Amino acid sequence: MKKLTSALVAFALVAGFGATAAFAEVTAILTHAPNVPPATKRGTDTVVIHLEAKEYVGDLADGVKYNFWSFGGTVPGPMARLRVGDSIEFHLSNAKGNMQPHNIDIHAVNGPGGGAAFTTVDPGEEKVFTFKAKAAGLFIYHCAAGSIVDHISNGMYGLVLVEPEGGLSKVDREYYVMESEFFTGEPENGIAPFDIQKGLDEHPTHVVFNGKEGGLLGDNALKAKVGETVRIYFGNIGPNGISSFHIIGEIFDKVYNEGGIGGATGKNIQTTLVPSAGATIVEFKVDAPGTYVLVDHSIYRVAKGAIGHLVVEGAENPKVIRQGK
Repeated sequence: MKKLTSALVAFALVAGFGATAAFAEVTAILTHAPNVPPATKRGTDTVVIHLEAKEYVGDLADGVKYNFWSFGGTVPGPMARLRVGDSIEFHLSNAKGNMQPHNIDIHAVNGPGGGAAFTTVDPGEEKVFTFKAKAAGLFIYHCAAGSIVDHISNGMYGLVLVEPEGGLSKVDREYYVMESEFFTGEPENGIAPFDIQKGLDEHPTHVVFNGKEGGLLGDNALKAKVGETVRIYFGNIGPNGISSFHIIGEIFDKVYNEGGIGGATGKNIQTTLVPSAGATIVEFKVDAPGTYVLVDHSIYRVAKGAIGHLVVEGAENPKVIRQGK
């Protein structure tokens, strides 16, 4: 399991814990993909979030390094878990060593620029704004500074979950997965540069889950046991492509259409469309052991990196699947 972001404490309740702690001040936990912040029993509160924009060089694919722009030092940025009715005090800082101004547009916000109008911040500075969480759902956040396209293309995005009153139903496993495209040119000094023309032509060189090729493979694979119910919070930043999210060997028992909570849900869904800068929530029970493959079923994207694994352990289940008669 990856570490929770060091900048924040795990939903520590300053004024007490539990459903009776309504309108307490809490410090939000932010978790790095594929981890999801834990569900807690609480009322609506004032939630304080601290998030830092960080620029860094990291691995995009085998042998390919990239100059990422990020929230929280990872791509995608960390995930937050809020509640309808919460008042969110959002602090965005920009690391002193960065080269670019940054801001944040949170799709859960009702107001100018989703918060971007209040948060454009230069390196070494911090901006604060406050908003009310009015709608339940799974929402994208991203940087909207400058020309926008380079900030999104370079890695500045993540997910915010706003739960309904009373929270969501309990499941055995929850995971955070995000799809994104990268547009790279030939390496310069060992680092592949951003190629804006490829973005304009909508020809990504990489389409990946959780920020890099292999982001959900090997040691990064998701895990579950036979009989468990899995919930995946899935986002697609694009910035251009619509994702055809599918798990080979699974049928989604429940799909929260386009990430909305409280509206229509789909049942027994094989593949679900997720628009650019959109999200969905899928739930399913795993019936048999083995390796299940997550893909964008716009299938040529698999060759560009849009593939991951869910490894399920447990007893064989011949009533569901077996070889032979």
